Amino acid sequence: MALPEVYWDPHIPLPKLGPARAKVTVAVVALLCFINSYDGEFVFDDSEAIVNNKDLKPATSLSNIWRNDFWGSNLSSNSSHKSYRPLTVLTFRLNYLIAGGLHPVGFHVLNIILHAVISVLMIDVFAILIGGLDYDEKGWTLNHAPKTSLLAAIFFAAHPVHTESVAGVVGRADLLCALFFQLSFLTYCNAFNKDGRFSVLWVVVSLVLCAAAMLCKEQGITVLLALSELEILRMGLLKRLGLMSLGGLSMLYARWRIMGTGPPAFTEVDNPASFEENLFIRIVNYNYYYSLNAWLLLCPWWLCFDWSMGCVPLIKSATDWRVMWLLLLWCVLIGLINQALCSPDSQRRRTLTLGLVLLVVPFLPACNIFFRVGFVVAERVLYLSSAGYCLLLAYSLGHWCYRWIRYKKLTSVMLFALLCMYVVRCAVRSHQWRSEQSLFSSALSVCPLNAKVHYNVGKNLADRGNTTAAVKYYREAVRLHPNYVHAMNNLGNILKERNELTEAEQLLSKAVSVQPDFAAAWMNLGIVQNSLRKFEAAEQSYWNAIRHRRKYPDCYYNLGRLVRFPQSLLDFSDCLQGNLGQAELIGREALKLLPKDHTIMFSLANVLGKLQKYKPTEFLLLRPCQLKEVLCLSSAVLYHRWGKLELAKKHYELSLKLDPEAPGTRDNYNMLRRKLDQLKHSAP
Repeated sequence: MALPEVYWDPHIPLPKLGPARAKVTVAVVALLCFINSYDGEFVFDDSEAIVNNKDLKPATSLSNIWRNDFWGSNLSSNSSHKSYRPLTVLTFRLNYLIAGGLHPVGFHVLNIILHAVISVLMIDVFAILIGGLDYDEKGWTLNHAPKTSLLAAIFFAAHPVHTESVAGVVGRADLLCALFFQLSFLTYCNAFNKDGRFSVLWVVVSLVLCAAAMLCKEQGITVLLALSELEILRMGLLKRLGLMSLGGLSMLYARWRIMGTGPPAFTEVDNPASFEENLFIRIVNYNYYYSLNAWLLLCPWWLCFDWSMGCVPLIKSATDWRVMWLLLLWCVLIGLINQALCSPDSQRRRTLTLGLVLLVVPFLPACNIFFRVGFVVAERVLYLSSAGYCLLLAYSLGHWCYRWIRYKKLTSVMLFALLCMYVVRCAVRSHQWRSEQSLFSSALSVCPLNAKVHYNVGKNLADRGNTTAAVKYYREAVRLHPNYVHAMNNLGNILKERNELTEAEQLLSKAVSVQPDFAAAWMNLGIVQNSLRKFEAAEQSYWNAIRHRRKYPDCYYNLGRLVRFPQSLLDFSDCLQGNLGQAELIGREALKLLPKDHTIMFSLANVLGKLQKYKPTEFLLLRPCQLKEVLCLSSAVLYHRWGKLELAKKHYELSLKLDPEAPGTRDNYNMLRRKLDQLKHSAP
């Protein structure tokens, strides 16, 4: 499999470094590009995959990781995205255990380290792809293209399109998949020794590593296609090709069974082209998406955390000017394929062929050909494919330097400028990924037509208390996407708080008409209708919410507070005009629905105290005594009235410990102490 010395390699304007120094150089570049994301927050998808994912918690059974999807939902659920990545979730869980909780620094640091390791291993992968396998006298692998492989690895380490995978914690799936992809590839190549003999054991190990890559992210299985192409180029034995085919088919079958033999369900806003009935329009838009991905590799300046919801309008006719981009893409691809197949230069044929394989093959699961995907463009899916682009870019530069030696200094300056731009862009983009505020705001200039961008900016502003500014972005999100139910729900909530009830009711009513199973919107609609004194409609809305979400304590509580019941559960004893017996019944029923609600406990205890049922009152007040100072004070007052002065003293002191500045509590405590002193002195 050894090839002659790569003729363009000596002309690349880089120093020829030894293997160790080359790997250190690549690692330093990778760390330099993304190190400023180490102390970032959990942002965007991290909330669902990590913060709200119960599979990370030590209290959750470890077996759940193997039954649930990447987001913590059961794979059999209709809402599951069928993304089965248990090994990735396992690393999240280890991060959680080591850090003792959800501390993002450890998560980010591991991502950065993984990217550096992957970038270093790329040197070995590129060396084999370009120069083939060859060994020295000691059996060590020789690198026949040290400068080309180093340059391609540096391009990979510093490519800005990797920012989402490295700076976003959920990008761990892409990183681990790439790592096991490389290990599977290198292990397979290790099956060939310097004597030309072949080891089946190493092939089996390679298949195991391929399975591990697939358990990190689905596209890991594409390493088998890359290895198959490698075997075809070296005229590999049918036995090895058959073994890989059998392993690949077994993995696909197992994956299909695990995800329930059915594809995930996506909506039109996730991938509008895939829902287009006209086949021609669908194909044109798919190819336009490919050209956008190619542009992100070529010019990674316009990067966005989300490309859905109107960010990329559909091409509806052949006269759309954007058609020129997909035509340009295919002209370039056809030219490269022609050179890869027909060039008289064997080294060029090999490098271009394997570069195109590494570019295209890992992208196949995201191309919409085999199944519908849940996105338009996603920078994270380009992590592995970018390796093919970096190899082609390094080859092009080397070939240019070989053909135009007199421009070597100019080429060196341009190469240095390009690498500096990559590093700066990575640093800037990594900084944007440190917080949701900067991440979401950065997308406004890239995808101004994306309703989700405006929604996330508005949500972030609302979470930080700036509801006035949030309203502006929520309205824009609804304008861009009139059926955006989450934007309508959040906007309706803010308008409800501002007492703009009529518009709030209109928005929430539309939200539940668009998505009838939206439980939160039903509950919020009920609150607004209750405020508008539409009591029957409010009750129906609450029941609709409960119908779609059986475990919904907030909705049960709001239903209990509904005016058509005997006034509010918050102070039902006063509102019943002395009907304490009925108040007790209602309070006990409310406590069954919300057994940990301290407000209900206090209200019911107040009713029982007035009914002189001291023992059950004591039981209710003691349950949350350590959590609520107001209940500790109430317990102290109860014991004071009851005549149990020592217990009253104990609870007054606990109440003062929780709230030392409470003047009324201090006065009662001092009064009690004087009474205890009097009793002590009057005792015989």
